[in-house]
Amino acid sequence: MYSSHVYDENEIELCSPAPSHPVNRRLLLSCLAGGAALAVLHVGVLQPLLTARRSAVTDRVQPLPSSLQAAPRTATAGATDLAEWAPFRNRFITAEGRVVDTGNGGVSHSEGQGYGMLLAAWADDRATFERLLGWTQANLSRPKDALHAWRWQPGLPNPVPDTNSATDGDIMIAWALLRAGERWNMPAWHKAGLAIADDLLRLSTREAAGRLFLAPGAHGFDRTGRIVVNPSYSILPAMRAFAEASGDPRWTRLDRDSLWLIDRARFGANGLTPDWVEIDLSTGAIRLAEGWLERFSWDAIRVPLYLGWAGETASAGVQAPVRFWNIRKQGLPIAWIDLRSGELAPYRGHSGVQAVAELATALVAADGTPPALPAQAAAPDYYAAALSMLARMAWQEHPRPVSGAVS
Repeated sequence: MYSSHVYDENEIELCSPAPSHPVNRRLLLSCLAGGAALAVLHVGVLQPLLTARRSAVTDRVQPLPSSLQAAPRTATAGATDLAEWAPFRNRFITAEGRVVDTGNGGVSHSEGQGYGMLLAAWADDRATFERLLGWTQANLSRPKDALHAWRWQPGLPNPVPDTNSATDGDIMIAWALLRAGERWNMPAWHKAGLAIADDLLRLSTREAAGRLFLAPGAHGFDRTGRIVVNPSYSILPAMRAFAEASGDPRWTRLDRDSLWLIDRARFGANGLTPDWVEIDLSTGAIRLAEGWLERFSWDAIRVPLYLGWAGETASAGVQAPVRFWNIRKQGLPIAWIDLRSGELAPYRGHSGVQAVAELATALVAADGTPPALPAQAAAPDYYAAALSMLARMAWQEHPRPVSGAVS
């Protein structure tokens, strides 16, 4: 979705898209009119974070070493994870199958529906998956393609005034459909997931300086001579599933070019990935996106989550945040840092930020010690809870050393 997560009681956070674009002006107004932000919960203290070695940047996607193997694509949550799935489902998913973003005035969006569907398939909860799918298709489907409207707003005569898509939401929905189709032997769901993946390639990709990138939506992010991109929308484990299921080489190309972008989109003294960047169409130069907050924050926190899930722990997108968190060990990780001024958020990140930090640190350590992931009870809202659940899923599914194998 378009970065409208709200967490601090003193400010509306990350609701500053480029004001010159009408879609973004509507987003800004809706954020300002949304429900009161939730105060941040201060829960737990991170275990000491390990200093990570800076990795060399590469232009190519390296194959997995022979000492690594991927977890099954349709792995099932363990007993501890299932115990956390139930409170997530009961707290944020309505009887109709709508995932409620409790930190943003009770709206729903394609991102949340995709997260819910993915987690339901992982939890082997077919009844919940079908409710989520039914609501999504009934309320967010677009008439001319397989993509979905990005947001549903309760209380409006037309709850979907903006039918633009959100690429991260569509990726999650498509990936969930592929996994559910495999798990429950439903070819129609698998086919529907591939149809979404095909339309993402057709409508939500852009060329820049000979490379292929994901646009944040079907339209609204093209500028004169440049494209605005959200690096956290590069959900590598899903993209690799699309490449395998479809055989379309463009997904492998997107995988390679997404890693190239993340390893170069590094700003500030800590070399962190911003929430939003812009890419020059002719030169490929990467800059902080004009008109957006210049932060490593609520969006970019997902970069180490998705990279770690895919086994790309040598990427700067994982290594740099772990180094940053290692420097700042006191309490929870800071919620955000301004990449131009170095200003730090005056409050800590919530339990979802803690979950990603714990996951990334454990993956970089690579000693097999599980991360100390926070429980659902610690989550102040939907987004914190979702990140915590996704971190659990990523830990189970990330590539692991094969016992006795030699690299």
